[in-house]
Amino acid sequence: MTVEAVPQAERLCPVSNIADGGAFGVEAPVHGVVESVVLLRRGDEVRAFLNVCPHAGRRLDWAPDQFLISGDGKLVCAAHGATFLIPSGECVGGPCRGQALREVPVMVRDGMVYVAGPASADAPAG
Repeated sequence: MTVEAVPQAERLCPVSNIADGGAFGVEAPVHGVVESVVLLRRGDEVRAFLNVCPHAGRRLDWAPDQFLISGDGKLVCAAHGATFLIPSGECVGGPCRGQALREVPVMVRDGMVYVAGPASADAPAG
């Protein structure tokens, strides 16, 4: 399927903007509203989640678009230390253990990351 064939596809950034094993923040349309989104890259795979911790609804980044990744590759909420598995978004430590980040569907085509279709931000990731 080409990007042109995907409804509401919007280019976010080149994959090269996201360090392998790292996180990168972007603004993306989710249900028609521009939201802060964290892109997480592991090799060729890119996953995206709303930049919102399920514990208290605060942003995950410690400064705009600056995210903490633990030594074992988990995303860490800067506010209360909740840790999230990548790529599932499941919280495995901290105050929201058992909950999950809300996923935003993305795809990679020709070295670019696109958000496509309506985001699943109403449903937990996994």
